[in-house]
Amino acid sequence: MEFKIASERVLICKEQFTLKEAEAKAWSKKLEAFGTLDKFTSFLSRPKEEDFELIYQEHRYQPFWHVASKAHYVYDRDSHYQFEVTGHEVGTVTLEGKNFPVTNGHLHVPVIEHCQEDLAEELLMDGVSGEKKPSLKEYLNKAVIEVKGKDIKKSLKKDDIVVPPQTRISAIMREMLAHMIQGIQADKIFEEQVEVTYVDLYYRPIYAFQYRWKSKNKEAILEFDGITGATQTGSRTFNEYLGKVLDIDFLFDLGADAAGIFLPGGSIAVKVAKKYLDKKTKK
Repeated sequence: MEFKIASERVLICKEQFTLKEAEAKAWSKKLEAFGTLDKFTSFLSRPKEEDFELIYQEHRYQPFWHVASKAHYVYDRDSHYQFEVTGHEVGTVTLEGKNFPVTNGHLHVPVIEHCQEDLAEELLMDGVSGEKKPSLKEYLNKAVIEVKGKDIKKSLKKDDIVVPPQTRISAIMREMLAHMIQGIQADKIFEEQVEVTYVDLYYRPIYAFQYRWKSKNKEAILEFDGITGATQTGSRTFNEYLGKVLDIDFLFDLGADAAGIFLPGGSIAVKVAKKYLDKKTKK
């Protein structure tokens, strides 16, 4: 079994909107943050601008994982093909100089199957919720800055919030390798390759604005995507993450977790863990 594993990367998506631009665009859509009923009510009563106030804002970087892998197998296996023979009088069939008996109206021919399998998988996962989100693919072709692990804060502004991922890479790799490493039925294996092509932790910029509708005594949050400009209602701000340390080594360390993965192929998981540990030793 041949393994190739890409180096892990931390990538920051470059924002396309400044804070002032995001604040202005979000303010124009602030009613969306208060839900359908309040938007309908506001249409009838036409609330004044001074009835709203911005009580909190933040610029945070939201994490998501992009992991991709592929596998290639070439092998032979022994098998038997069965063919129906017409005519009850046929007792033997000669095929390429070899005689094969007919049993119960069927001819059984031993063969060697020459097989090739190519597998590929790509996973995009929200780093906080752990939810698989194929829609995150749109960020992969955006301009990014690659940073070196713990230097991530040095690449951002002082007040920017870096949200620590709650989903560890070891759990993601466990699921992906389970799909890539096949328990193939083979008599001879000629090629057996598994390659993890991407192990990337992306950070995309999000602006969050918390508004108060003074006459209704209600508060709501509107999130503004710093790349696409899309807005959506938010459930909470992430200011509670301020001061937390982002431990990149912990997030990328497959070590003990990978060694405990039980997959077809016996020692394969241990090889993967050793590969990562060897890479870390060289750093």
